[in-house]
Amino acid sequence: MSTGSVTPEAAPVTSRPAAVPSLTAVFVRLKLSLLRNGLRQSTGRTLAYVASIVVGLLFAAGAVLGLTALRGNAHVGALAVLLTGILTLGWAVMPLFSPGGDETLDPTRLVMLPLRPRPLVRALLVASLVGIGPAVTFALVAGSVIAVAHGPAAAVTGVLAVVLVVLVCVSLARAVATAAIRLLTSRRGRDLAVLSGLFIALGAQGVNIAAQRLGRPDGLSVLEPLGDVLRWVPPASAISAVEHAGQGAYGRALAGLGLTALVLALLLWWWQRTLTTLMTAPDSSTLQAVEKDSARRSGTGERGLARLLPRGRTGTVMLRTLRYAWRDPKSKMSWASALGLGLLLPVVTSVQGNGSMYTTFSASALLGMQMYNQFGQDTSAFWMVASTIATPRDAYRELRGRAAALALVAVPYVTLVVIGFAALVGPWSAFLEVYGLSLAALGALIATGALASTLFPYSIPSEGNKNVAPGQGAIAWFSLLGGVVAAGILCAPLIALTIWLHVAGLNSLLWILLPAGVLYGTGIAELGFRVAAPRVVGRLPEILTAVSK
Repeated sequence: MSTGSVTPEAAPVTSRPAAVPSLTAVFVRLKLSLLRNGLRQSTGRTLAYVASIVVGLLFAAGAVLGLTALRGNAHVGALAVLLTGILTLGWAVMPLFSPGGDETLDPTRLVMLPLRPRPLVRALLVASLVGIGPAVTFALVAGSVIAVAHGPAAAVTGVLAVVLVVLVCVSLARAVATAAIRLLTSRRGRDLAVLSGLFIALGAQGVNIAAQRLGRPDGLSVLEPLGDVLRWVPPASAISAVEHAGQGAYGRALAGLGLTALVLALLLWWWQRTLTTLMTAPDSSTLQAVEKDSARRSGTGERGLARLLPRGRTGTVMLRTLRYAWRDPKSKMSWASALGLGLLLPVVTSVQGNGSMYTTFSASALLGMQMYNQFGQDTSAFWMVASTIATPRDAYRELRGRAAALALVAVPYVTLVVIGFAALVGPWSAFLEVYGLSLAALGALIATGALASTLFPYSIPSEGNKNVAPGQGAIAWFSLLGGVVAAGILCAPLIALTIWLHVAGLNSLLWILLPAGVLYGTGIAELGFRVAAPRVVGRLPEILTAVSK
């Protein structure tokens, strides 16, 4: 009997499950990949990013050295808490002006992924610490701690304060971006981003004024009243805790750190709750919002202030111009800059000690310049306007309607600026003459703007940050500068009358400049429309070609 060979059964192979990668590590690598791929798009973008890194590091290094040099100054604590408050404010508003700057700021891209809110918040928070912004913030906060820390207890408190402040800043930016992401990625959000230049200009003027004040002997003392308030406002309270720890006030130090830690916890809770709602609720920007909007607009006729506009072509042109100013990003930016700078320039000069009632001319000048290149603001859609202009009368009504829309905003604004400046700076005796000359200057700019829009039109690109199409820069500058100079010449009679009344000592007759300015401004604007209207009719093809480039 032969024995058969028995084949043993193969032993079961046990496979070890693959390790699940950390979500935090995945998001950090994602952030680095986004940065790397963004730099590969173009050489210009790479150079701009490198330049921003260099400038940021140089600024941070200079600030740290300056804060370190101020160690021992009696008012350095107020400066440190104020700097922390400004940093926090910057992080809070940054997402409103650059929603597309970091694609990881948009959590709606992660809606389809099976992610839990708490690990997602942790991963996004750590990923947010990667970049030049957090690095500069860390350096500035560390410099503030170095400036106020004295002793071992203050040093230990300072380490905790730096961590808490940086986390609060980053968490605040993330929470704001998550709460407002629907708005920021919409057309209105992009319009808000366009307005960032205006806020930067206002901030630069504020920094300029503050630097002049702080440059005076013992200038830091002016920060004490504001510093006393910010010492207990998180996260600046953490910096104040470092100062208290150095002074032996450990209870106040713990209270300052505790306030900042509490705010950090609240921000993380708000962020997580908003993130959960955002990733589970339907998108209100789709069909439901359209249906609600259609139901709201189902009524016939114009609503609100539009019903108060005059009938006919003038009212239609006014409504169209005002809608362009509100909806078009470039027009909105131009109007907002004129309104902001028209008020800012008189305020800055008065703060610097050079205030004069005549500086309020900036309000009428900047708003009057909105009349320039009226047809270029329509871009290629000007063909629809051109098709309705057959006679000089049609062109006259078109120009008059656009000017009336401008005056509807400019006249009340100039009135408020002149009245406010007379009340705050004075003297009231100069109000009537300055107000009259301002209205005359506004009328002269409207007149020259109507003529310049006809003779020197140029195209405004709908995309990008440029306000003039390539090759038309010289036309734009000649139109603007030539028109402003011509408006000044047109106002020469009133200027001469003002000088003569002052030289002759006839101050009791200066009041006539107000009615004279109203009549002169209205008359010169009317003359500008009548001179420009026939030229509009004769140049319609040239204007359409120029504004469509």
